[in-house]
Amino acid sequence: MTSSRTSPRPWPPPARTSPRPPRPTEPRPGGNALSQDSRVLVHETWGDHAALLARDSAGRQGSVGQVSQHVLDVATPQRPLELQRGGRLARVAVAYETYGELNAAGTNAVLVAHALTGSAHAAGVADREEVPGWWDPLIGPGKPIDTNRYFVVCSNVLGGCYGTTGPSSLDPATGHPYGPDFPSYTVRDMVAVQHRLLTELGVKSLRAVIGGSMGGMQVLEWAATHPEMVRGIVPIAIGARHSAWAIGLNEVARRAITSDPAWQGGRYPLERQPETGLGLARAIAMLTYRSYDSLEQKFGRERVDGHVRGANDALEASFQIASYLAYQGVKLVKRFDANTYLSLTRAMDDYDVAEGRGSPTAVLGAMTMPALVMGIDSDVLYPAAEAKALVERLPNARYATISSPHGHDAFLIEYPQVAVQLRRFLADD
Repeated sequence: MTSSRTSPRPWPPPARTSPRPPRPTEPRPGGNALSQDSRVLVHETWGDHAALLARDSAGRQGSVGQVSQHVLDVATPQRPLELQRGGRLARVAVAYETYGELNAAGTNAVLVAHALTGSAHAAGVADREEVPGWWDPLIGPGKPIDTNRYFVVCSNVLGGCYGTTGPSSLDPATGHPYGPDFPSYTVRDMVAVQHRLLTELGVKSLRAVIGGSMGGMQVLEWAATHPEMVRGIVPIAIGARHSAWAIGLNEVARRAITSDPAWQGGRYPLERQPETGLGLARAIAMLTYRSYDSLEQKFGRERVDGHVRGANDALEASFQIASYLAYQGVKLVKRFDANTYLSLTRAMDDYDVAEGRGSPTAVLGAMTMPALVMGIDSDVLYPAAEAKALVERLPNARYATISSPHGHDAFLIEYPQVAVQLRRFLADD
């Protein structure tokens, strides 16, 4: 059973001391632009990032165009999903988008996996919206992940809140949201759901599985679970298991949520979730997604709207960095669910690709398919040393550095660098 749903609309960037330029209008693919030099300025937003970019007047250059999100049931009472930690889900629906055409043999597919708060909307423009996908610069006709050659699939992970079954979904047994009763799941379970989806879509093998951060965890899990199906992997900004550092940061963020009185043990009404706690969790995470240099360059000691601190003003309220973190928290609260955040971060903390399979050296050594591993030189959340350690153990791997001051989120910002590496890796077809 399939249905179409729309992706959530991101919120605009916060006001700075200089006024924001008006949002230009982007023509639809094939439309006309009213521009003397046949180009238009397009205000693009992807993830937490935005920019004014020049586009050809014929429309979004190399775009997959207007896209629809679909939902497919991959688990039913007759075929439930058995989870790694012992739970069971009688029904699982998966939200997904596809770009390009699957060949008759079912062998030209590329799976793109999203990060923690991402969605299936990786490319193109969602129905009834003007929001490009979170990796739109990299996916499309003639782009590094070329939809003229590949059938590209991106799905919302198990446990998500963008259309795939998760804590905010209705439990068919009670008619109420699962909330804290949603069973424990792992990255391995996410991949099991993706495998069912791809099987239903007719995919026989994958040219590549590509993803950054939590998406990179899924990449390595695919290589371990279905090596016969995967012909190439691209894990970005991730290691073979979650470190004590990353686990500790997630624990602090979770405590911010569960300390909010509105959390109510996880049984809050969806329209009255623990906004303060979730916003604080996001602020904590944002500091780990950036770097010292990027925050200094972007904010320094800049005050909000030229604010001069008065005798009764709170110090933190006057700095741009504080305003930015508060804004990021508000933005996430409007598009995400607190129980979902808790369960996804627990799944990330649980991640160890070698668990139950042998030593890390043996497990990674069995991943013989070509691998492109990318690390970010300013990443404080998953330091580049973790990615380099993967390369030392993967038998057919090449390492590439994303050089950026922007920290962990550089794989969502430094598109030209990522594009060069992906083109080179996928050129071997």
